[in-house]
Amino acid sequence: MEAPSPAPSGSVSAPEERDARLAALLQRRQELTDSLADSPYDFILFLERAVVYSDLGYPDLAAGDAYRALLLTDEAKDESYEYHDQVTEALENYSSSNFPKVLYHGTLSDGAPDLFSSQGSSGLGMLNTLASLAAVRCFQILALSLLLCGSLKSAYEFCERGLKAVPDNQDLVEIKSYIERLARRRLQKADNEPVQIQEIPDRGVVRREVYPWNTYEPDRFSQESLSFLNAQLAEMAPKCEVRVSNLPVLLDGASSTDGYDIIPTCNQLGLFAKEDIAPGEVVLQEYSPLTANNRHKESTCDACGNELPPLTKQGTQAKCCPECDDTVFCDEFCYSKAQELYHPAVCNKDVDAIAKDPEATVADESLYVLLLSRLLAMSSHQDIHPLDVGAIKYIWGDFVPPSVNDIDLSVNAEPPPDWTLPFSFKYNIETPLHILEKMDIDIFANLDRYDTWVFNTAYAKFRGTASARKSLRDGRPDVAAVHPFWCLANHDCNPNVTWEWGGRMVLWARKTRVVGNQPGGIKAGEEIFNHYCDVDLDVQSRREWAKGSLGGWCMCQRCRDEAQAIGL
Repeated sequence: MEAPSPAPSGSVSAPEERDARLAALLQRRQELTDSLADSPYDFILFLERAVVYSDLGYPDLAAGDAYRALLLTDEAKDESYEYHDQVTEALENYSSSNFPKVLYHGTLSDGAPDLFSSQGSSGLGMLNTLASLAAVRCFQILALSLLLCGSLKSAYEFCERGLKAVPDNQDLVEIKSYIERLARRRLQKADNEPVQIQEIPDRGVVRREVYPWNTYEPDRFSQESLSFLNAQLAEMAPKCEVRVSNLPVLLDGASSTDGYDIIPTCNQLGLFAKEDIAPGEVVLQEYSPLTANNRHKESTCDACGNELPPLTKQGTQAKCCPECDDTVFCDEFCYSKAQELYHPAVCNKDVDAIAKDPEATVADESLYVLLLSRLLAMSSHQDIHPLDVGAIKYIWGDFVPPSVNDIDLSVNAEPPPDWTLPFSFKYNIETPLHILEKMDIDIFANLDRYDTWVFNTAYAKFRGTASARKSLRDGRPDVAAVHPFWCLANHDCNPNVTWEWGGRMVLWARKTRVVGNQPGGIKAGEEIFNHYCDVDLDVQSRREWAKGSLGGWCMCQRCRDEAQAIGL
């Protein structure tokens, strides 16, 4: 093969072309986002932004926009629907001479402008034509985008819905074939073996990053941030302070660096002892209302997640909400905190049954979406952006730079990156929007606060930092919580603290260390090392947990020593 010819003098290099293309797409995304702020019921704008997201390499965000567009096409077709009038008004500017370019895709729009014109310049017929064509385009984008995310079952279902409307649509026919092929591969089936819809996997992964347009991430290392955090920490952990910590970088998988004396590191926030802390001494006590319970009608406090005292016991401190009697708090303090921070947003809104009593295989997913539900309630009641809610604002979501996640579309491209944020259509798109609708929040007009990328950012912060409690009845995780200061104590598989959660998160100094049974206690200046997983697991299991929750293999000294000792 001949070597490529050198680029002519003054020509634009491939990296410069990619950078220019990326900048143009990001600018176009912002323009469409601004237009949606002005016209939030225009499903054509949602479709146009979905295409931009696809071109940027965010298939999950493309699916989110296509789904909202699909919901709006339903609104357009039925005069009795809540947003029908708003959709009708938003689409008034489209006509046969101003036919939306986003619908010129393959054979989808063949003859559409003429049909569009024949319906007249106004009226339900014209609106139905536009909505029907847009709905098919939604199905195309949803099916392909969810396929790329690995959410195959949902991709297949949208493909089937599209083919029911347009049986001969070549795009949908091809996408369906791709889905079946990939499903067989993941299920380890032969090429000619049939695939049943109920067995198609629906969990995939997407990009885990601080999105280029996300302006809500604080400078966590600034003196202003550190001062704010330490002022709050003083009451919970008087012998500790928040400082910048230098930690090993999580790796994608097995590496020869386990035996190296010097390995890649990165800066994160951490907790440090200001004074000596004796073995067994309490290090931190933290209260958080960012909790979730996935058992319907379970006897736990709605605010803190602790077991409720017997309600029939004389002198019980348990308190019911006077507006919705089935919401119970363990005492007046939790009731007051709930009223102050979140409960009015969901009181009597029929949100309680969502994602409850799940199958064992999705018990963890249900807890994450219920944590998101609580965050959305806190955001709505406090009238702030979800990413500005104090309980998650300073949490790092184990993000990687957007450039690492980028898909190179050139002919000489490297293999695609390994994305690490777990994803499914149900839990990342459908259920969050359903929760918002139950809370009487307009999911179109409030896009700035409740966009799909906001949900993903919150999920990235929850995973690896949320603590969970397993049911004594069946061993399933049924209660979870996010304690923002607890999770500032970084993970290590040879921790110097241990913890217990029972309404309050309590950290105390270990009496002995895991490795070598060394004596516990923490000296002034030492970092507080927490444990987010079961430290009694073997090194391979711990690293597999870290890969799923934190986005990479744990590189603490214990993991490196044990992996090297057994030749992993």
